[in-house]
Amino acid sequence: MTTIFADRMGNTRKSFIREILKVTQQPEIISFAGGLPNPGLFPVEEIAAASAKVLSEDGKNALQYSTTEGYLPLREFIAQRYLEKNGLKIDPNEILITNGSQQSLDLIGKVFLNKGDRVIIESPGYLGAIQAFSLFEPEFSNVPLLDDGIDTDMLDSTLSEGSAKLFYTVPTFQNPSGITYSRQKRIDTAEILDRHNVICVEDNAYGELRFAGDDLPTIRNYSDNTILLGSFSKIIAPGLRMGWICAKKEVMEKLLIAKQAADLHSNYLSQRIIHQYLLDNDIDKHILKIKDAYGIRRDLMVNMMTEHFPEEIAYTKPEGGMFIWVTLPPGISSTDLFELAIKENVVFVPGSPFYTEDGIGNNTLRLNFSNSDFEQIEEGIKRLAVCLERLTESKLIAK
Repeated sequence: MTTIFADRMGNTRKSFIREILKVTQQPEIISFAGGLPNPGLFPVEEIAAASAKVLSEDGKNALQYSTTEGYLPLREFIAQRYLEKNGLKIDPNEILITNGSQQSLDLIGKVFLNKGDRVIIESPGYLGAIQAFSLFEPEFSNVPLLDDGIDTDMLDSTLSEGSAKLFYTVPTFQNPSGITYSRQKRIDTAEILDRHNVICVEDNAYGELRFAGDDLPTIRNYSDNTILLGSFSKIIAPGLRMGWICAKKEVMEKLLIAKQAADLHSNYLSQRIIHQYLLDNDIDKHILKIKDAYGIRRDLMVNMMTEHFPEEIAYTKPEGGMFIWVTLPPGISSTDLFELAIKENVVFVPGSPFYTEDGIGNNTLRLNFSNSDFEQIEEGIKRLAVCLERLTESKLIAK
């Protein structure tokens, strides 16, 4: 049976996170695994009101086929927001509405990647991008993240070794690490990519979720050779499946062809509902509510880790987003920790799936703080601390 499938299917792994999420459906499980927004912050009543208004006032049109590019007033809203928030002058015709950022990655892969093309990716990198690009069978080159962003010296030397098509990055509250590029790193990254004529794919899914520190310009602010991705999943609701690609005209022409072949256009009703919601509500006020809630959860998780984890365990302290990256001492496996933790009804994501190289990241793991209440964070971190003590003791005895 396996011989009838395309070769690419043998080279693309299942999403490790999606497999873990099946376990988290059990009510007794405390999950720090999924990259899930907190459902308690979804604007359910406001979305219901927007839906009713769209259907009552223009239902026949809202339920019809639409243009591939997406609903123009929604694209105009996004373009205006880029101008107000980032100082970017973007034509609405340079914006394509997609079924979440994940489809954006798929379309970019279709447009740019042939088998064997080189893609530069952060190490660790976003698992969804690794999976999306893997279908097109590229060669991944990994460049490590430092505390203030990508290792630009290594990025430059890696690109000097041979040509690459794309550099994929999440420079603000990176998934999985929570790391944010400094302003200088953004400038240097843009300069290096421009010099090597490599397209930057800048995924900014978490950029609005800053609860500490100062906002920073996008890489797109420093280089027009950047494809910028955005999403409504983290600031409104993921179930609406709405994201977008912002790209230059010549790139957009190819993206539109790929989009037409994929699904003609994104869910038009969802586009209309989101736009009506944005007209009738203060999105910045809603985002502030999300940021406040996530900031409290991040502080609690970090404080609990500081109190209960062994001193030799390192972890990031993100200024926004949804994730904390944990590094265990050498020789301590996060997969072994996972096996102990799941018996205590707490789960996380081991770090190795976030690397494209085998044998890397075995002592790392990702924790999500956005989708847990205070009691779950306190109890879950305590359980993990007990598991860590058991694992550390067993390794010492084994030696």
